[in-house]
Amino acid sequence: MLYVQLKKALYGTLQAALLFWRLLLDTLQEWGFKINEYDQCATNNDIEGKQCTILWHVDDLKISHVSKHVVENILKKLTKKFGQDSPLTSKGKVIEYLGIKIDYQNKGNVTFLMKDYIEKLLSEAPCDMEGNARTPAACHLFNMIDGAKKLPEEKAQLFHHIVAKLLYLCRRTWQDIQKPINIHGILVGKRLNLIGKQLSHFWIMTQKVNTK
Repeated sequence: MLYVQLKKALYGTLQAALLFWRLLLDTLQEWGFKINEYDQCATNNDIEGKQCTILWHVDDLKISHVSKHVVENILKKLTKKFGQDSPLTSKGKVIEYLGIKIDYQNKGNVTFLMKDYIEKLLSEAPCDMEGNARTPAACHLFNMIDGAKKLPEEKAQLFHHIVAKLLYLCRRTWQDIQKPINIHGILVGKRLNLIGKQLSHFWIMTQKVNTK
């Protein structure tokens, strides 16, 4: 086994996200931004009499201000500070951010959509698990099967992967599936092979998204 000491943060390591958060926050505070008391990844600053908000998840930033040139000036400063190996962000009244399409086209309204995220999620589900579900709150949701065996490793990994994606989805735009996803989150840890309704309902629930 080889041990090394890094001179700089390495992307993907456990401490890299924390180190970048500290660096980004220090930088934004130097520029006059104040951190939100309730969200440690959101800052605000009054620029030209209007609020400018910068929020981020790891290294994905979202910048908003009523004036386009204010946003562009901040992008230039970020580019100078951190470099630009790839485009820092998309611009316009319809943007993609962390799998969410944010639409500002209608004045006075903002719409959050995750249709593409859901479609990609459905494409990853096994083709033999198809069907329709009128509601995620099925009557058998809490029924457990005694003596259920553990899932094979490959299927367990896929189950874990999709439950994690659904957990992200239900915390963003599709909140009425939080209860079943919480239940499946418990099952992920046990990796139980719940043959029949329980596992089938999990896939069927993702296959037919009437509210998307």
